[in-house]
Order: sequence, then structure tokens, then C-alpha cells
Amino acid sequence: MMIDVKVHGSTGTVVLSNPSRRNALSSEGIEQLSQALDDLRQERKVRGIVITGAGSNFCSGLDLRQLAESLDSPQAIEVWHSRANQFCELVKQILVTPKPVIAAVDGPAMGAGLALALACDLIIASHRSTFEASSARRGIVSGFTAPLLNFRLGASVAAHLTLGMADLAATEAKDIGLVQHVVESEQVWVRASTWIDEIAAAPHEAVQLSKRVLNEMVGETLMSQLSSGAAAMATSLTTEVAAEGIRAFADGRPPEFPS
Repeated sequence: MMIDVKVHGSTGTVVLSNPSRRNALSSEGIEQLSQALDDLRQERKVRGIVITGAGSNFCSGLDLRQLAESLDSPQAIEVWHSRANQFCELVKQILVTPKPVIAAVDGPAMGAGLALALACDLIIASHRSTFEASSARRGIVSGFTAPLLNFRLGASVAAHLTLGMADLAATEAKDIGLVQHVVESEQVWVRASTWIDEIAAAPHEAVQLSKRVLNEMVGETLMSQLSSGAAAMATSLTTEVAAEGIRAFADGRPPEFPS
């Protein structure tokens, strides 16, 4: 996966740029995204960060094809735990990054892709965007999305998406507060960047402390919940049903779960 980084005025933009895989997050992609966020955090003129995706998808989640390659490996369990922990650390990094982070979503945000958007402080979406957390269909626990949904919107919404496997359109997501603004596709990044300019008019110390109050004080239990969620997801990956779900995805067929 390639990560593109751009700086325009006070906005630093990180683009998930692997449209052929619907911007799925490989291990290398997570590492590159983490490094890009760290670089932009240190760039003094950048007052806010936008995370977006290239092509017609925001992010389809973790790269299941890459996970499928390790299914028959003796080190499979170690690989899965490592991947879950790696993504967990990325989510925590976004939450504690002192600068505001806005997800500019144009297209589907699925599974870990939805968790990535929810880790951001604010979400702008296009009319063609959708949001879903239906990892259970693949036999995988939504270990990151569930606690983030609960933190942002409450347990009822978390159950609606992770257990009810709802697929929300952008306008539905805005109605429940998951998304703050819905715009046309060509305006998604523009609206996010304009918002950062508006935020940048306030003293950066006050903005940074406000984010810290929200994510580290109000959300003081979130970090431990994410760690527990990572462990639950990694454990689910060791099951027979998850192996079938991942293989079926890689083969492009419906899963055939044991009864």
C-alpha cells in the first residue's frame, strides 16, 4: 500500500493510495500511515491533518488477502496478534495526536476502515459514502469499531452496526452524529481543509488541550478498551470460522461456515 502525504497551507493530508485493493490496510500501509502522522505532527505550519482515500473508497479495512497468506503458517497466531496490536497502536496514535484529525470520507468505510474514521476527531463524508462494521460476517470480531462507536455515539449505535450489521448511508450517519457534514465528492477534502483553517484561527494550545480533554479525560477508559478489543479480534482470527471467512474473501466466494 502506498501512502501519499501533502501539505497545503495549514492542512496536512494523508492519502490512502491503493485503489485496486479499495485502500485496504496492509501491515506496510499501517506503518507508513503511522510515520506520515508523526511527520505531520512535527511540521510546525500544519495545524490539522486530513486522512482520506484515493479512488472510490475511503478504506475497506484490514487487508484480508494479506492475512490469508499467513493462514497455514506455523506463525499465524503471532502474525494475527501482531497485526491487531499494530492497528490498535495506530488508532491510539490518532487519538493522542495533539492536532485535530479529520476523516474526509468519499466512498465506503468498512470494518477497520470505519474504525480509522472514528479514531479521527471529525468526519466529513460525500453523498456516496457508506459506513459498516460487519466483520462478523467473516467470523471476525469488530474489536476496534465497537469501542470507538461506543465512545463516540453510545452502546445502542455500536450494537446497531456491529451486531445488527447495518450499512449506513452518509445522510443516515449524519442523522445519528457519526458524520458532521455531508457534501459532494469533489468538496470532501475542500470542506475538511476549510474546517482546519477555521480551527487554526484559535490558539493552538487551547485546541490541543481541548482534544486531550475529550480523548484522554472524557475517554479515559477508551485506550484500555481498544487494547482488549485488539486481543478479542486477534483471538477471533484463530478460529475455524474466521479462517473460512478470510479464505472465502481471498477466493472471491461466499463463506461456507461449519454448522
